[in-house]
Amino acid sequence: MAADNPLLHIDFEIPFDRVRAEHVEPAITELLRDAERKLEALAADTADRSFQNTLIALEKVTERLAYAMSVVTHIEAVATSPQMRAAYNAVQAPVSAFYSGIPLHEGLWKAMQAYAATLEAHELTGIHRRFLTKTMDAFRRHGAELDAIGKLRMAEIDVELSKLTTKFSENVLDATNAFELVIDDESKLAGLPPTAVAAARQSAEEKGKIGWRFTLQSPSYGPLMTYLDDSEIRRQVYLAYARRASAEPFDNRDRVAEIIRLRGEKARLLGFENFADLVLNDRMAHQGIHAMAFLQDLKKKTEDAFHRENLSLLQFAGRDLKAWDIGYYAEKQREALYDFDEEELRPYFSTARVVAGMFDIVKRLYGIFVVERAGAPIWHPDVRYYYIHDENGDLLGAFYADWYPREAKRGGAWMDAFITGVATSLHPDPHVGTICGNLTPPVGDKPALLTHREVETIFHEFGHLLHHSLSRVDIKSLAGTNVAWDFVELPSQIMENWCWEREALDLFALHYTTGEPIPEELFQKLKRAKNFRGANNQMRQLGFGIVDLALHVEYSPERDGGAIDYSRNLLQQFSAAPLPPDHALIASFTHLFGSPVGYGAGYYSYKWAEVLDADAFTRFREEGIFSRRVGTQLREQILSRGDSEDPAVLYRGFMGRDPDLSALLERSGLLS
Repeated sequence: MAADNPLLHIDFEIPFDRVRAEHVEPAITELLRDAERKLEALAADTADRSFQNTLIALEKVTERLAYAMSVVTHIEAVATSPQMRAAYNAVQAPVSAFYSGIPLHEGLWKAMQAYAATLEAHELTGIHRRFLTKTMDAFRRHGAELDAIGKLRMAEIDVELSKLTTKFSENVLDATNAFELVIDDESKLAGLPPTAVAAARQSAEEKGKIGWRFTLQSPSYGPLMTYLDDSEIRRQVYLAYARRASAEPFDNRDRVAEIIRLRGEKARLLGFENFADLVLNDRMAHQGIHAMAFLQDLKKKTEDAFHRENLSLLQFAGRDLKAWDIGYYAEKQREALYDFDEEELRPYFSTARVVAGMFDIVKRLYGIFVVERAGAPIWHPDVRYYYIHDENGDLLGAFYADWYPREAKRGGAWMDAFITGVATSLHPDPHVGTICGNLTPPVGDKPALLTHREVETIFHEFGHLLHHSLSRVDIKSLAGTNVAWDFVELPSQIMENWCWEREALDLFALHYTTGEPIPEELFQKLKRAKNFRGANNQMRQLGFGIVDLALHVEYSPERDGGAIDYSRNLLQQFSAAPLPPDHALIASFTHLFGSPVGYGAGYYSYKWAEVLDADAFTRFREEGIFSRRVGTQLREQILSRGDSEDPAVLYRGFMGRDPDLSALLERSGLLS
């Protein structure tokens, strides 16, 4: 019965335990019909046009549909099954077609234009004026002014992009899961730390196999490439990772080319020179050439140090290095230079204590309280559920945390929103979201013991979650993380800074058996080694950003050949060793090709946000890393404001000036 379908109702505590694959198509079909009825009613409304019956009414058209699709999309990402995947794929096309059709609806566009011409619209100020301006611009940018043939083609492109990018993500997950390496000779594990050996043994036992099992999931792949002495095994695993989703039966190569082609066609149809100019039109960079100029400037400032680091590594290794040797010899060099082995830190980073310490930090900074709540419906036993309260007792929101890898879960780390509350009363609606990762899981009777980088990942994703949960904006589509994509990483990346501060680490970096903090000598080693190969780390990110923009601005298959080869040739400039001829990284690059837009033409945002976060954190350095005054200002000027104001204005409101690039160069040890 429809009434029993858990996807038809917006619930603060989402009934994840009751959602089944068979609920998806009936619910989405009904919600699509409901949204279509509301859309037609809005367009046909003969009453005088007002903010409420036009713009706010438009927001409400998709409210229930968006919630249900966010739940379905999430389940497909964290607990997929053949049945759920089929159900998800069945609704993707009609949902995509509906959303694409909103700005193409002639009657609705006339209604929007009619409201924009009213006296009320002309007298709008503040966020209401911004909402009208951005909505009208978005309609134009999505084809509202196209002719009938153009609108039809736009809708076709959007549906096809939705299908292509969904299949792209599925292929990456399936290709990742298809690989395993089982080693039955313990001598071949030489060099691996005990934590990695134990995890590989547990993985093999879970699969009913004898020996040690390795996969392409990060907690398995990372230690193997960093520590394993056996170069031949490193080569085998590296190539499997670099070739993911570039061969049958999970081949994404043609799919990448078609996604790029369709994105370009869409941009030109809308009057833009290229896809980057289309997607950056309402972001801080505004045009692809501006974003590329920013990356190229940083590249010039980094290249000399990059070459020095690589020459130093070659001299240290005393031999030519292959791509699968770099991580291994770099770790050996770091150990030699700083007497530092990152594995020494693992015992101090149990997930539970890291998370508890992070909650303590945000309580000091923002006056908020995070408390775990038992009994909420969840999708896996590993999942934890929390409430966030303000210091006055108000419920700000709730969120789920899912930290460990599973074969039914996609890779990477991310934050998503299920419910975005609207701040229109003394007690604003609370928000609901989730943070997910693929961190080192517990092994045997030990708790999950993380690397320092994994600790940064937790802080990063929780920064996104705070941006969502602390939002106090009265327009849903301008609230929370609904900001320009080259601004959205600031709240997440600034959180990572506390992972490097002694005062902050002492709150959570406690040995899992003794409770002792990190010894001062080990902490100093961590700090000294922080910028080891910092130029290589920066060049890696710059390479991804430049390849992304090149594919969406400059690339021509007729002139440049296949997208995979073109990308590999560009990435070679940013690699410390020759890339193998079948290196096909972008065939599994879900950030760029896992959704119709995603980070496509926007990967530079990570590096731009690093400029912002390094600069913004200087205020905490000057006034104290737990300064409640600075924390309150960050919360009030940025975290709570969503997209209620131009991000450059919000940033100036917090810093009192425009961003300064030198803070990033100084933090990275690259300021000459």
